[in-house]
Formats: sequence, C-alpha cells, structure tokens
Amino acid sequence: MSTPVVSMDVHPSSVHSGSHTDAPDVATPRDPFSGPLESVAPWNYTLIACMMFAVTSLSLAENSTVMIVTYKFKQLRQPLNYIIVNLSVADFCLSLVGGTISFLTNARGYFFLGRWACVLEGFAVTFFGIVALWSLAVLAFERYFVICRPLEKVRLEVRHAALGLLFVWSFSFICTIPPVFGWNSYTVSKIGTTCEPNWYSRDLKDHAYIITFLVTCFILPLGVIIFSYGKLMQKLRKVSNAHGKLGNARKPDRAVARMVIVMIIAYMVGWTPYAAFSIIITAYPTINIDPRLVAAPAFFAKTAAVYNPIIYVFMNKQFRKCLIQMFKGSGTNIDSSHLNPTSARGPITQTESHVGEMSSIAAHVPMTMCNLEKTDEDIEEEEQSQNENGGPIQLPLSESKGCTL
Repeated sequence: MSTPVVSMDVHPSSVHSGSHTDAPDVATPRDPFSGPLESVAPWNYTLIACMMFAVTSLSLAENSTVMIVTYKFKQLRQPLNYIIVNLSVADFCLSLVGGTISFLTNARGYFFLGRWACVLEGFAVTFFGIVALWSLAVLAFERYFVICRPLEKVRLEVRHAALGLLFVWSFSFICTIPPVFGWNSYTVSKIGTTCEPNWYSRDLKDHAYIITFLVTCFILPLGVIIFSYGKLMQKLRKVSNAHGKLGNARKPDRAVARMVIVMIIAYMVGWTPYAAFSIIITAYPTINIDPRLVAAPAFFAKTAAVYNPIIYVFMNKQFRKCLIQMFKGSGTNIDSSHLNPTSARGPITQTESHVGEMSSIAAHVPMTMCNLEKTDEDIEEEEQSQNENGGPIQLPLSESKGCTL
C-alpha cells in the first residue's frame, strides 16, 4: 500500500512543477453557460440589470404608444409615416427580445438560458438593431426624395414606401443570418450575459464577415444619412435665400441644422461605440479588455430604442396632437386644422411656413417645398416680384398643402 501512496504524492509535485499544469486549463476552458465570471463582482451584474430594466421599460412604453396611436388615427397612416412606424416596430422587438433577455441574464449573473438561446438572442438583437438602423437611413432618403425631388415627375406613394420597408427587412436579414449557418457565429460576450457576433475569431473567413457587416450595416447607412440631409440642407438654404428677408430666412436654416445634427449625433452615440469595439477586437483579437467595459457598446446600442421615438416621433406636431387627443378620449378622428398649425391662418408667407414647419425637421417636411418644382428662372422672377411688392410672396390658403411626416 505504500507504493500507491508515494505515487500519488509524486503526481501533484509534477503537476505543480511542470508545464503539464496548463494543459487541462487550455483543453477545458470555462463554460460561459455554467455560471458568472469570478472576476466580476455580483453588484456589477445587478447594476446592469437595473439599467436594462429601465431602458427596456421606457422603450416598450414609447414604441407601443407610437404603434397604438398610429393604429387609432388614420391621419397618421401616410406613406411618409410608414418608415417611422417601422422604426418603432424594430425598436419594440429589439427591447422585447434583447432587453428582456439581457435583464434576466444580468439578474442571474450569466447566460443561464443555454447555447441555442444564445444564438437566437444574438441573431434577434442584431437583426432588429440593423432594421432600426437602416430605417433611419431610408427615412433620411425619403425626406430627401420628397423635398429635393430628384425625379420631378415621381412622388412618394404607398408602393414606394412599401418597397422601402421590404428593402429594410430583407437586406437586414441577409446581413445578419450568415453567422447562424457558419459564416462567423453568435457567441457569448466577454461579460457573459449577452450574445453577439464573434468578434474574437482569428479566422480570415470570420474577419471577412465582420468587415462586410461593418461596411453594409454602419458605414453605408451613415453615408446615406449624411448625403440625404446634406442635400436637404442645400435645398432649404436655396429656397430660404430666394424667399423672405435674409434675417428671417436664416432661422429655418439654423433650426434644420440643429435637428440634423441631433439626428446624426444620436446615430453616432448609439452605434459608433459598437462599431469601434468591433473594429478593435477584429484587428487585435488577443487584446485584454475589462468585461464590464466590453458591455458598454451593446448597452449604448440598446438605448437607441429609447431616444429614437423621442427624436423621430414625439417631436412630430401631428403625432403629438393625436397623442393628446387619444389620452383625452375624444375619439380617433381630429380636425385637420389641429394637424396643421398654419391651415387656419389664412394667407401665409413662405418664410413663416418654413419657420413653422422646419423648426421640427425630425417630424415634418416644409409645406411650401412639397410642391417645389422651381427653376432658377422662376426664382429670379419671384425675387423681382418680391422687390416690386416690398415683401415675401403671399400664398393663398389653397396652395399651402401640408406634408405629413
């Protein structure tokens, strides 16, 4: 019996002294579905869970309100509103799936739902996030299309809006489904409570997917947004300089500029940390980053579901009127004069129209630009007429048509 005892004593000494000690650790890495990280204190997960509960609750309340009000008031069901409602649907689904699961897993301290639930959550969050992101790009392009009229004889109709929605959902699906079938993968993040595309893979094939994903789902929509709002600003500045006095004409320029800056900053705040993190991890997969810091980009992306409705919907004068009407319980049809603040004022100047409507570009298209099809000669004639009449051109009420956005 002494020999076995000696052999058992020798084996531990060899484990501690030789390189054989690291072999079991390398061969059997920690299972992320088995328990929380020991390096992260439990209170960190509790804090993240509380923040996710607040963000998810606000997002679900705001976006469900958008859908309910749109359903109740047919005045809101216009082609230019389709993509805004689509944005709310995507944000609602993102919070319902991603926000709820993130709250539960952080409350537990690890992704206790298992591997298949991880793949499902990773795909759903990425898919609905890209749908929301591309909805912002299509929204910007539709505003450019309506205001700048690149195709003069073509107006935005229901079929055009439907094609925009079809593009958003199909393109987002094509971009996010490959990891499910082996081109990259959806895996647990470093914090251990959410799932995402595998940024840490060193495989060139996976790197190719990450690069494709970043170009098509971040850089390209950002380019569409900057181009569309840039062209919109140029058009508005041209019209403002052609109509009204210089001081008044600059007011809508500044208002639109502020709103465009707000929309672009909101886009960047929500998605730049996520994109930057993806690029860094893809370029340096062995980099050592604190798991709590790794959780920040995904959290910022989820918060977009809270401020998107505020920027793109609740700042909409027409929507606010319908929302107030719904809470008052006065019915589901409201008079058109409540939807268009200038419709009951008689003749209005083009400068006043711009100031009234363009102060909230996140929600409206300028009224006088809806049918704007003027050439440089027309503008020169109107400027001459203004000089002769001593003021801006007056538009009769019948020519002041509202554009729902």
